[in-house]
Amino acid sequence: MIIIMSRSAQDEQVERIQQRLRELGFGVHLSQGVEKTVIGAIGDKTPELIHSIAAMEGVERVVPVLKPFKLSSRDFKSDQTQVQVGDVVFGGNQAVIIAGPCAVENQEQLLSTAKLVKAAGAHMLRGGAFKPRTSPYTFQGLKVEGLKLIQEVSRETGLPVITEVVSPHEVELVARYAQMLQIGARNMQNFPLLQEVGKAKLPVLLKRGIAATIEEWLMAAEYIIKEGNYQVVLCERGIRTFETATRNTLDLSALALVKKWSHLPVIADPSHGSGRRDLVLPLSRAALAAGADGLMIEVHPNPERALSDGPQSLTFGEFAQLTKDLAPILQAVERVL
Repeated sequence: MIIIMSRSAQDEQVERIQQRLRELGFGVHLSQGVEKTVIGAIGDKTPELIHSIAAMEGVERVVPVLKPFKLSSRDFKSDQTQVQVGDVVFGGNQAVIIAGPCAVENQEQLLSTAKLVKAAGAHMLRGGAFKPRTSPYTFQGLKVEGLKLIQEVSRETGLPVITEVVSPHEVELVARYAQMLQIGARNMQNFPLLQEVGKAKLPVLLKRGIAATIEEWLMAAEYIIKEGNYQVVLCERGIRTFETATRNTLDLSALALVKKWSHLPVIADPSHGSGRRDLVLPLSRAALAAGADGLMIEVHPNPERALSDGPQSLTFGEFAQLTKDLAPILQAVERVL
């Protein structure tokens, strides 16, 4: 249930209610906005409990939450959450562009890409050091050496960096090198991993699983938030359908619906969403028009020689053109790069 405090509620009244909820066995999460203070009570509820809490001083009303995702719901927080990574803000007026190679291959590849995408308008650098792949025989990433390269290039270019973490035991390690942690589609329901990144308190990008429903996706976010980390950005990266012409099917309806259901920022990954570089631009336009707060795009200096995801990676020239071609859509949805 959600306890909405009156505007005149005193700090001691808010604290008293939180204390009472803990005594009753609830998990308690406080959201203090400009307009109102909301207390989320996570646990089983009865009508009697709702009435008793509603009668306490400072309470305006108590609202039962029917959706299973409580903390990521707009019922709990009606205002749009903004997630800050360095100087970059997700969920604000800016459409955030994350760009870079799928996998870190070497220093020259990463640095040249970082400089190009920054010059073309990207705000963050992506690059995988740990690469969980469908086949155990394909390139699995440079691991710790890749993390060191990511940190080095981030410092040289000034771009905040995001990279994937694949194991609960490696969260602390990856957090030393990156400004944002990525949970990949294959790990969306790796619950021990979600709990660990929740404890890490770094911003998290949570990709939707390849066969996950929107509710399951938001429930995965709930695992992170429940640990006290509200810095979660959702990423729609395409789901598996019966269609074989594209690698995945980018679910634009999910983008629009999540914006209604949740206060968390949500971005789109048109590279994985199609698996085809010639579809990245039109899908980027469509995602921004549907309400996405940003894009994650794969860029490589030589896609034909990429060790991972070459067919969906843009060349330097294609990425530079893409950022220019997004201008009419950004103007229409009242966003800026």
